[in-house]
Amino acid sequence: MEVHPDADDAAVEAVDGVRLTQGAAGDETSIQRFVIDPGATVPEHDHPHEQVGVITEGALTFVVDGEDRVVEAGDTYVIPGDEPHAARNDGDEVVVGYDIFSPPRPNPDWGE
Repeated sequence: MEVHPDADDAAVEAVDGVRLTQGAAGDETSIQRFVIDPGATVPEHDHPHEQVGVITEGALTFVVDGEDRVVEAGDTYVIPGDEPHAARNDGDEVVVGYDIFSPPRPNPDWGE
C-alpha cells in the first residue's frame, strides 16, 4: 500500500487560479485533487483517459459540446476519454474536487 499526503505544497498551478495535486497512481487508475479559484477557467482540452470525479466544495461549470453543465458539491461526473471539455468557476467560493483517471495519468504535463 502506498499513501500520498494531500499537501498544498505539492500543488502545481496548471493555469491561473487552478491548482492540481497529483495523488496516488496504481496500475489501472490515478487520482488528482483540484482547487479552482472564483473566476478561474480550465481551457478546453482532451486526453485519452476516462475521467470520473467528485466536487467536494463549491460548484463547477463544465462546458462540453458547447453546453454548460453545473456540478455541485456532492455531485459526481464522468467524462469519456478523448471528449473535449473545459471548466470554470462562476461562483464566489473556491471549488475543490478530485478526479480519477483510467488508464492512470501519474505524470500529466499540465502545461499543455
